[in-house]
Amino acid sequence: MAEFRPFPALRYAPGADLDSVLAPPYDVLSDQEAEDLRESHPHNITHVDVPKDQDYAGASKKLWGWVREGILTADKDDTFSIYRMAFTDDTGAAREISGVLGGLQVVDDPLSEDAPPPGQRPPTVLPHERTTAKAVTDRLDLMKATATNSSPVWGLSLAHGLTEAIAERGKILAEVDFDGATHTIERVSDPERINAIRAAVESDDVLIADGHHRYSVSRSYRDLVRAKTKRNNTRAERTLTFINELIDEQLSIAAIHRLYSGVSAQELRSGLETCFNLTPASLSDSTLSEMVESGRLVVLWGEGKAEWLAPKPGVFESVRSLDGLWLEQALTGVSGELSYQHGFANMKEAVSTGDYTAGILIRPTSIEEIRRTAREGLLMPPKSTFFTPKLLTGWVLRATEPLKTK
Repeated sequence: MAEFRPFPALRYAPGADLDSVLAPPYDVLSDQEAEDLRESHPHNITHVDVPKDQDYAGASKKLWGWVREGILTADKDDTFSIYRMAFTDDTGAAREISGVLGGLQVVDDPLSEDAPPPGQRPPTVLPHERTTAKAVTDRLDLMKATATNSSPVWGLSLAHGLTEAIAERGKILAEVDFDGATHTIERVSDPERINAIRAAVESDDVLIADGHHRYSVSRSYRDLVRAKTKRNNTRAERTLTFINELIDEQLSIAAIHRLYSGVSAQELRSGLETCFNLTPASLSDSTLSEMVESGRLVVLWGEGKAEWLAPKPGVFESVRSLDGLWLEQALTGVSGELSYQHGFANMKEAVSTGDYTAGILIRPTSIEEIRRTAREGLLMPPKSTFFTPKLLTGWVLRATEPLKTK
């Protein structure tokens, strides 16, 4: 099974201005946004997690300087941190995501050719979707310099029982409002509760929802530590992970839409027509909900033109109900470059610039399809899901070596 363990969490000391020192995940920040956050406060977590000019040695110096100065303090005992995010989703429904921050075991690829098939292996950590090529050297260099997990992976527990295990409030440490969501952190140190949380998570697979590259970097870091120490029982065997249960009432999943460039409109249309019937569409605030209700997609062309993409009868009979897979089948052999964007307004703006031949709006992936894909040991296309709201960085840091207090 994939182990999930508490650890002595490294946190901002009581009394810290958390509104000024926490930050969104590094991978959603532009360079300017990261710079603005660093300039906003001398102890903002971006000084460590997104250091200026990739100065990893400087990030390490700041981090451990903060520990020595008492700006960051470690829990005396091994703890879990319950993290709740209360918000209103795009449909107006009130939701609360309740999960727990802990150290999740770093495992080798469970979907490799020599791995046991689903149903014939113990619970493990599963990838959720195919990842796009991305430089991860900087994150590995940061981890090597700081010996710290500063930004959590987001995992989804396929087990039943985690929500019940954390329903009771822990010791509330702080609460902040950020970008329309209320984020609350609670500490759990009671051994009985810790064991109940561990048992719930370890009883079934954990699916990586967000942070595939962070998890991959943790695997590379683990291997480096193993080679250096000749041990496989160091803190590098686990990585900081937020885990919540894969249930409909908690999660808010948005679509990540597709943008196409380097291809003519005619070639793109010809590819789409192999699998879809195209008819004129008028865009409105209800377009995305109409897509879900009707089972159609929408292609955005230049000059504000749009068309419905209605699947032709039987064409996707042997394909899972994933819009990304449908588009891959329709556009097989079509040249060009594929980019990704979330948000209806962002898509319309992107297409209007003329930098793209077209954009295609897709529907959010369902919880049912996420669970089914995981159980079958399959992967979704890249950028199939966009989980919101995003976890804040800085609530909890996890050292991969003994704390440097001197």
